[in-house]
Amino acid sequence: MRGPTMTNPLKYAGAAGLALFAPLPAWAQDAVTAAPAVTVDKGDTAWMMTSTVLVLMMIVPGLALFYGGLARTKNMLSVMTQVGAVAALAMLIWVMWGYGLAFGPEGNQFIGWGKFFLAGVDASSQAATFSDGVEIPEYVFICFQMTFAAITVALVLGSVVERMKFSAVMAFAVVWLTIVYFPIAHMVWASGGLLFDMGALDFAGGTVVHINAGVSALVAALILGKRIGYPTDYMAPHSLTMTGIGTGLLWVGWFGFNAGSALEANGSAGLAMINTFVATASAGLFWMLMERASGHKGSALGFCSGIIAGLVAVTPAAGNSGPFGAIVLGAVASIICYFAVSKLKPALKYDDALDAFGIHGIGGMVGAIGTGIVYAPMFGGPGDGSVGIGAQLGIQAIAVLVSILWAAVGTAIAIFIAKLLTGLRVSEEVEREGLDLGEHGERAYNY
Repeated sequence: MRGPTMTNPLKYAGAAGLALFAPLPAWAQDAVTAAPAVTVDKGDTAWMMTSTVLVLMMIVPGLALFYGGLARTKNMLSVMTQVGAVAALAMLIWVMWGYGLAFGPEGNQFIGWGKFFLAGVDASSQAATFSDGVEIPEYVFICFQMTFAAITVALVLGSVVERMKFSAVMAFAVVWLTIVYFPIAHMVWASGGLLFDMGALDFAGGTVVHINAGVSALVAALILGKRIGYPTDYMAPHSLTMTGIGTGLLWVGWFGFNAGSALEANGSAGLAMINTFVATASAGLFWMLMERASGHKGSALGFCSGIIAGLVAVTPAAGNSGPFGAIVLGAVASIICYFAVSKLKPALKYDDALDAFGIHGIGGMVGAIGTGIVYAPMFGGPGDGSVGIGAQLGIQAIAVLVSILWAAVGTAIAIFIAKLLTGLRVSEEVEREGLDLGEHGERAYNY
């Protein structure tokens, strides 16, 4: 993924695209050819507009239904409202200062600067793709990246539902996006960013979205504390039907998330597309196999959880892996996430209500590290072999550690500020009654 530029096709290029700019053969270096004229490609533009809408579908209704179905009946509307509201807030913040902090033309290794309130951007502004001379409108790139910011902050909420004030959620979102998401997006995807310049591979957001959201979710849950009655009370999902529908919408929308990150309708997008199919299918089935191996029945919830784990793991590898590498990556991530949810969480007794850390955080780490392996040509990946597997794994590990530390510290600061401004938790009375009535004055179901 890359940011906009009018002149240099490498400026603001995403780490995932480094392999596409390998040195030319010796005979080509001797040829004298005119640089291609820069044009807006209508096909690429149409694909990116479609991808942007698909990512929006992942949030509302996809994530809202997925998370909402996992909550208890009395909190269904609260969860859906929180997901939709923080996504809407993120969109406004993105055009005011988020885009400038993530992809501004100035800045340093940690943050961008410029283009605040989209200053200097108009309908004629262009953003580079990975092909010389082919660009898309900058407004389209801005919208595409805007949906990534929106879904990432919404993912964090999965760990703190059923007990966090709506006002605290909104205050937290403003601070968290500003000090956590925008800097990490810049570090990974912008030219001059710390992890970009190191050569970290993240095709569509393994570090920026999933590790970022998952680690933040864990920190927020630990600070906020457990729900009343957890873990002894019965807190089963109130509608696995809705969760299943949300899972399907997330999977479909994820093709915009992953294949859209190629920024073109080309072979790289096709590779990301097939990987999003097969890694996800592998993960969904392996989660059910793990349930059977553990002495349980293969469940619909397990299948849905495996689907999400596979989607998370393949995100950084979508255009950085061959299909068979993606299948293995999906299976491995599903197995590890299964143990994180079924064994690690009960052992450590933290209340990550909807397993945002267990699936997005752990799955993102597996995917980010695994990308360093499946990228290698010996495993069918698109890499040229110029960077050894060991060296790439080292770079990926550093990217994971930086993301973990930045997200953890930034989230603690954001939670502290939200607590000062609004307080964090609803009252015990509201929590027992349910946040639908206590926070929003309505019920999901009226009989």
